[in-house]
Amino acid sequence: MTRHGLHRALLWGALLVFAAWFLAPLYVMVTTSLKDAEQLRSGHLLSLPTDPTFAAWAKAWSSACTGVDCGGLRPFFMNSVLMVVPAVLLSTAIGALNGYVLAKWRFPGSEAMFALLLFGVFMPMQVVLLPMSQVLGWLGIASSVWGLMAVHVVAGIPTTTLFFRNHYVGLPDELLKAAMLDGAGFWQIFRRIVLPLSAPIVVVTLIWQFTNIWNDFLYGVVFSGANSKPVTVGLNNLANTSSAIKEYNVDMAAALIAALPTLLVYALAGRYFVRGLTAGAVKG
Repeated sequence: MTRHGLHRALLWGALLVFAAWFLAPLYVMVTTSLKDAEQLRSGHLLSLPTDPTFAAWAKAWSSACTGVDCGGLRPFFMNSVLMVVPAVLLSTAIGALNGYVLAKWRFPGSEAMFALLLFGVFMPMQVVLLPMSQVLGWLGIASSVWGLMAVHVVAGIPTTTLFFRNHYVGLPDELLKAAMLDGAGFWQIFRRIVLPLSAPIVVVTLIWQFTNIWNDFLYGVVFSGANSKPVTVGLNNLANTSSAIKEYNVDMAAALIAALPTLLVYALAGRYFVRGLTAGAVKG
C-alpha cells in the first residue's frame, strides 16, 4: 500500500470510529425503545431486540404518564406544533423585512439600531424571563400557547434580522436602483426582486428557527401553563415520573418522538441548509 493509500485508510478509519461513537447513543435509544420490559431486565444494553415491538412508542405517545400533566406526549406535541409553526413563520418574515430595511434602506440611526438588535443575539435568555412574564400578563396571554409563541417570535427577531441583513448586503444596489427608476416602490421591490433572491437564506432561517424553538426548554417551562406545555417539558415530566419499575423503553421512545421532527427536517433539508450558509461565500 502506498503512503497516500495508507493515509486515506487511516483517515477513513478515524472517521468511522468517530461516527460510531457519535451514533452509539442513538443506536441504544432505538434498540431500547423496541424492547419489552422483560428483555430490558434480562438483556444487555447493546443487544438487539429479540422480538421488536412498538408498544413503548404507543405508551409514550398516548398514556405513559400518570401524574398531573399526563396523557402521554400527544398533547405536548400538538402544543409544540401550534406554537412552533407560526413562531417560525412570523420571526422569519419580520427578520426578512428588518434585514431588507437595514441593508438597503439606510436611515439616520440604522447602524445603531442594528447594533442594538445584535445584543439580542448574545444576551442570555434568563435576562428576559421576568420582564417578558410581566408583558405577557399585561397582554392577557400568559401561560398560553400564543404567549409562548410571542416569546419565541420576539426572541428570534435579532437572529433572523442578522441572517437576512448580512445576505441582503450582498445584493447589488444597482438592481434596486433600476427598479426604483422604473417606478417600483418599497413593497414592490421587496416582493418582486428581493424575495425571489432570498431562497437560500430563507431555508437557513426556517431550519434554524424551527430547531431552536422546537428544542427550547427554558421558555417552555417558564411561560407555559398546565395545558400549553411544549413537548420538551412533556418529555421532562414523563422521564421524571416516579414508578415502581423504571420503563426505560418508554423514556427512549418518548425522546425519539420529541426529536423526530428536527431529525426529519435535517434529513430532508439539511443539504439546503449547508448551501444556504455557503451561498455568496465566494464572489466572482
